Formats: sequence, structure tokens, C-alpha cells
Amino acid sequence: MTASLKAIDGSADLPVLMNDLAARARAAARVLAVAPTAQKNHALAAMEAAIRAGSAAILAANAEDVAEVRANGATSAFIDRLTLTEARIGAMADGVRVIHDITDPVGHVSERWQRPNGMFIERVRVPLGVVGVIFESRPNVAADAGVLCLKSGNAVILRGGSDSFRSCRAIHACLVQGLHEAGLPEAAISLVPTRDRAAVGLMLTGLNGGIDVIVPRGGKSLVARVEAEARVPVFAHLEGVNHVYVDRAARLDMAKSIVLNAKMRRPGVCGATETLLVDKAVAGTHLKPLVDMLLDAGCEVRGDEAVQQADARVKAATAEDWDTEYEDAIISARVVDDLDDALKHIHAHSSHHTDAVVTEDDAVATRFLNEVDSAIVLHNASTQFADGGEFGFGAEIGIATGKFHARGPVGAEQLTSFKYRVHGTGQTRP
Repeated sequence: MTASLKAIDGSADLPVLMNDLAARARAAARVLAVAPTAQKNHALAAMEAAIRAGSAAILAANAEDVAEVRANGATSAFIDRLTLTEARIGAMADGVRVIHDITDPVGHVSERWQRPNGMFIERVRVPLGVVGVIFESRPNVAADAGVLCLKSGNAVILRGGSDSFRSCRAIHACLVQGLHEAGLPEAAISLVPTRDRAAVGLMLTGLNGGIDVIVPRGGKSLVARVEAEARVPVFAHLEGVNHVYVDRAARLDMAKSIVLNAKMRRPGVCGATETLLVDKAVAGTHLKPLVDMLLDAGCEVRGDEAVQQADARVKAATAEDWDTEYEDAIISARVVDDLDDALKHIHAHSSHHTDAVVTEDDAVATRFLNEVDSAIVLHNASTQFADGGEFGFGAEIGIATGKFHARGPVGAEQLTSFKYRVHGTGQTRP
């Protein structure tokens, strides 16, 4: 019986298995760091084909996962995040194709200059090494993270949630097939082969230097734990408390379209809007149509007094609502005095993830985009565009809301660092 199978049935020594996983990933990372673009692209093309060909097997595994969480009383939003469809698997494969086609960031020389002593100095992009990705519910993260790390020359250790265990194994099998076809080590994309929650704690220790960076993708409790306990750097956002501000110069038809999409397209994603702010100058014309639209679409609205007066179905908002990421068909709403009041509210309650303004006034848009301190700010567009695929990155490994190294969607380029190459002709320092 292999170590992987022993881990699944709980009979293996988990620390030994995890450290072995990290050691093999580290060895694979050294291979990937110098792998030519053509070889990585060969693997990506084979992965895309394997995902498309393996759609039925992936759907069957996912159906088992969904049945299990449904039997355990999962919410509809949670089930939506977990569920795969033919269309979502097709989108997953399309994302692999985009990653295949983007420019390889590894080896890119971003700057080159000559010193007075004749030395040439180059700043060149290099992989981070081994990336640990800890995620919940969304099995597509296994594919997104795997292919992004491969393209950027990094090995990756994937630890999916227990709820998506079967789905992730089916997707991982397709990724491994691609690695084999390109002659790359299987450990380049490793999947933790157990549901044991202790594996997360072991990854957070860095596995004796085996992991260089951790990326958590999941709920607030997971991300908070990772940020509190990790002994290696973390790319993360704690939550997506995102806002749409409808300004006095907003067109009502555009505002309705954007707000409905921003909240209801997929309420459970991190880019979903959680708070609607409406300028009181247009509350008489815009507020009720926006609130009625959301309510009629099946969205619960929790509002201040002005919003409650717009429709009797609106529930009273509490102080807690303004800081809540619902991940469900619920939105908080309030009327603000003007742009300054909207900015004040956002500064007090934003999680620095994604915030949007709807306005035809360029001066208002400029102030909003400049003054809102979030990783992503939008003018006249839905917050649901907070996605690496929509940014042209093909996919993302996560959204980073910190201010060091990477911010916003973390794509292939953001999974690299840099080093300096110095070319001399015998120079010595006096």
C-alpha cells in the first residue's frame, strides 16, 4: 500500500507523509525553474485535453461530493460553490488554454542598466519555489492553482476541503496526466491525499522549509487561521466586504444592471457585492427601483430607515451588517449624503477587496478610483469582474488584499519574484 493510500485511511504517519510531499515538491520545483516554456506549454495543452476528456469522471466525483454536503445540510450558496457543471468544467479547460497562451514570466528581464565601472545589471523574474494552496469548496481552484504555478515555474501542494475531496482528486488526475505527457515530475502538482485537518496545520509550519508561500482560498475562519498561524509568507484576503456606490450622476438603467449582476450573478463568490450605497440626491428616483429589483430577484435586503421606507419587505440593518460578507443572496443598503459620505462609509467598512462606483461624472469617478484603498476599484462595472480570468490572467490563485509583493488577482506573473544578474569583465571593488 502506498503512503498516499495509507494517509487516506488514517494509518499513515501524517507528519512523515507531509514532509515527504514537500521534499518531492521542492525537488520538482528545481526542475520547473529551468524547464523551457515549450515543455511547460506541452503539459498545459495535455492538461486541457485531459480535463475535457475526463469531464464525465469529474462530474461523477463531484456529484458524490455534492450529495454528501447536501445530506449534511449545506446552504444553497455553499452547494453552488462546490457544484461543477459541463459549462464550469469547460470554463476550467478554457482557463488552462489561456494560461498556455500567456507570456511565460520566468526569465523576463524587466530592467537592464550599466554602471560607470562597466558592469551590466539585469533584474529578471524567477519562480517563488513551492506554493502551498489551502482551499475550501471550490474544486476548480485545484486546476487554476495547478496550471498557474506550472506556468510560473513553481511546484504546488494543493490541500482542498474535505467537501470537495473526490472532485479535486478527479481534476488532479488530469493535471498529472499532462505532467507525464510532457516529461515533468508528478510532484510538480501535488494533492494532499487525506481529509485529515491536521494536514493544514502542518502546511502552515512550512514543512521544514519545504513551502515558500501559502495561499488560502476559503471562508473567513480559514483565512484568519492561516494569517495567524503561518510561519511562511501568505497571499490572502480575509473577506470580500465589497460596495457599489450609486452616485447622483448614475444612469438608473446602468445602476440596476450593475447592482443586480454584482450581487446576484453568483452571491457566494468573493467578488460579490455585499453593500449598496445610494446618493440621497437620487434616492427619490433610484432607490426604490433598485431595492424592488433585488427583492424580486430573491435577494434579502437589510437597510437603514430610508431603505426600509422604500419597500416594506426590507429588514432593518444592524451595525454588524455593514461589516458582513454574506456569501449569500443578502445585501445591506443605505442612503448616503454624497460622495464624501460614501467614501467615509467605505473607509470604515471595506475589506480592501473590491469596490465600485456607478456615475456619469468623470470627476466623481476619478476621486472614487483614487481615494478608495482597495485592491480592485471599478467605474461603471460589476464587482464580479474581480477575477483573474476576467483580467486576462487566464485564472487566478487568489485575490491578495495586502500591499506587499502581489495585490489583486494573483496570476502567473504575481507568482514570481526577481533576482539580479550582474555581468562583469573582471571588476573588483576598491
